[in-house]
Amino acid sequence: MRPYFVPAVLGLALAVAFSPAPAAAKDRVVVGMQAEPPVLDPTINAAAAIDSIVSGNVFESLTLIDDRGGVTPGLAESWTISADGRVFTFRLPEKATFHNGRALTSEDVRLTFARAMAGDSINPSKKVFQPIEAVEAPDARTVVIRLKQPTSIFLFSMASGDASITATETVDQNRIRPVGSGPFRFKEWVKGDRVVLERYPDYRHVGRIKMREAVFKFIPDPSAQVAALLAGDVDAFPLIGAPESLGRFQRDQRFKVVIGTTEGEVILALNNSRKPFDDVRVRRAINHAIDRKALIDGAMFGYGTPIGAHFPPHHPAYVDLTGRYPHDIAKAKALLAEAGLPNGFETTVKPPPFPYARRGAEVLAAQLGQAGIRVKIEPIEWAQWLDIVYKQRNYDMTIVAHTSPYDMDNYVRGPNYYYGYQNKDLDALMKRIDVEVDTPKLYDLYGQAQRMISEDAVHGFLFQLAKTGVYASGLRGYGQNEPIVQTELWQWSWAN
Repeated sequence: MRPYFVPAVLGLALAVAFSPAPAAAKDRVVVGMQAEPPVLDPTINAAAAIDSIVSGNVFESLTLIDDRGGVTPGLAESWTISADGRVFTFRLPEKATFHNGRALTSEDVRLTFARAMAGDSINPSKKVFQPIEAVEAPDARTVVIRLKQPTSIFLFSMASGDASITATETVDQNRIRPVGSGPFRFKEWVKGDRVVLERYPDYRHVGRIKMREAVFKFIPDPSAQVAALLAGDVDAFPLIGAPESLGRFQRDQRFKVVIGTTEGEVILALNNSRKPFDDVRVRRAINHAIDRKALIDGAMFGYGTPIGAHFPPHHPAYVDLTGRYPHDIAKAKALLAEAGLPNGFETTVKPPPFPYARRGAEVLAAQLGQAGIRVKIEPIEWAQWLDIVYKQRNYDMTIVAHTSPYDMDNYVRGPNYYYGYQNKDLDALMKRIDVEVDTPKLYDLYGQAQRMISEDAVHGFLFQLAKTGVYASGLRGYGQNEPIVQTELWQWSWAN
């Protein structure tokens, strides 16, 4: 038998043939989310979880908001503004198409806005469209929007999910199978588990999109969120519900922890239309019973900024009103006695399934109990919250983060909004804010509005939600802050 050998040249060839191929570039990401959206159409429902998945990814709006809150081009490539600030002319791209293959034109923008402005519209933020007098489509790539009067945040509002541009022929299906014009198209929704998006091959800038597929995984339990990250089942949690775990992730080289700001004002919402919350003395008593620092430490492990009104501390027009109601149990009891409740009262709080709300409810119940306010905690799921609290207004108290920017106008929605609050002086002030374009004057008006809301103690104003993000160390392109609710997948990539 001849000895077995391999000639040198042949050996080299075999070594090359059987050596491992270079690893393919990673182009898939799994993103963890605390809540599952009720639908996938941001133009019909206010849930922030919808925007987190589809805004800017599946659907496009005329503008985008960058990480610092600046307005940048979105679907519109450019725009001009008339000298009087009332006419905005947007220029659309040549090759924009919906995911069903049809070309997107200015007529689609006009029809989208017409639906949002209609009397029977169910758009969750009709305020975005209230300043509009007319929308015109003089040619396929030009949209002209005429306003009733100059509006201070019009371009910012045009970036919201509520202003997503939709196709008339797919409007009815968008709630469960959305069709937009963005860089990602809908692939599947496995209820209770995940939503999957895939890169849209005919997107006009498809060469810039690095992710082939994105999976949004729903994990409401904080400990399960941590376990999923550690196991590698999830690559990112842009807003993790377990802030106590951040130190652990900071010490692990596999992850990067990013702390930023959000537009989420966390409030102990009070049903102002129900007794005893219709009495300002009771609402002020509740505010005096709240120890914000202890709440942030106990529920959020120190992550969060105390607030005294419904306005973000990072905004230049912010007024620090946290000293208006210092933690003072004796003062709280005195106000309750003055309101005819010397022995306090019983009430309920219905927190949705977010860790800040569930944990906050425990801390707040103990704090209010010291003033004689006996709180029963009735946890509810998110879909129940949207129905029972938000729509039916069937609640005493709840805890929720309002994540939309410039949303102080929630306080002028009248008694049929779930706050149950109305103040004609504030109504008049907000109308002035809507049309003021001089920045110093605008900021002064915002300050007046903050003071008015604080003075009325409409809610228990708690803290500004921090953006506590945990990402796999190889991920790139995500933002630090969240000036508007969205997950900017079009910028994400994996390091080589």
